Amino acid sequence: MFHENSKTSPYDSFIAHEELRVKMGEILIYQEFLEFPETRLPEVHPPLTGSLQECILARETAREMVPQKIDFDTLAALLQYAYGETRSNADNNFPHPFRTVPSGGALYPLEIFFHTTMVEGLQPGMYHFSPSRNSIQLLSMGDETRSISENLVQPELAYGASVMFFITALFDRSIFKYGDRGYRFICLEAGHCAQNINLVAQSFDLGSTNIGGYYDRKMDKL
Repeated sequence: MFHENSKTSPYDSFIAHEELRVKMGEILIYQEFLEFPETRLPEVHPPLTGSLQECILARETAREMVPQKIDFDTLAALLQYAYGETRSNADNNFPHPFRTVPSGGALYPLEIFFHTTMVEGLQPGMYHFSPSRNSIQLLSMGDETRSISENLVQPELAYGASVMFFITALFDRSIFKYGDRGYRFICLEAGHCAQNINLVAQSFDLGSTNIGGYYDRKMDKL
């Protein structure tokens, strides 16, 4: 029923262009965690190895993973290519920079968090990625692997991962313009972001697994 009710028809009303521009100017393009310790990410990233064709054909779900140390530059590359900014749009009057994924109306509702104990030079903990600041913020210090594992249908996955990414969304960023259909766009965008992570991980010869089996409310709270 949701899918049917969120279909576009010729009779739908849409937000006026000028009102849209004003609203986009008011919306933060990323969540702010400025009160938390911040680490800047490098502007230049290590080159990806292997062709796009090779990475697409070799990508597979890693059934067994063994955590290993990941260098900071590799983590930065994973974040940048997953959801980083690619063009500032400073040379025109469009209010939002573009990123590595297609986004309905270029509204970019996703927020990327990650947990790690295995990145060289980083304290163990839960982090937030700020594309616009090209930085990460340490939200909570300490190893949360056990808490994460307790909220997974397959608890062992948390212990096998060097880094766990959490793709979340602020739905109002899309819904104000597209209504219920914005929910569809957000789900598509999350898929684009996840596939970027998969292909970049493959380029670095790192295994990746996409996890859909988790207890939503408990994970939201975490």
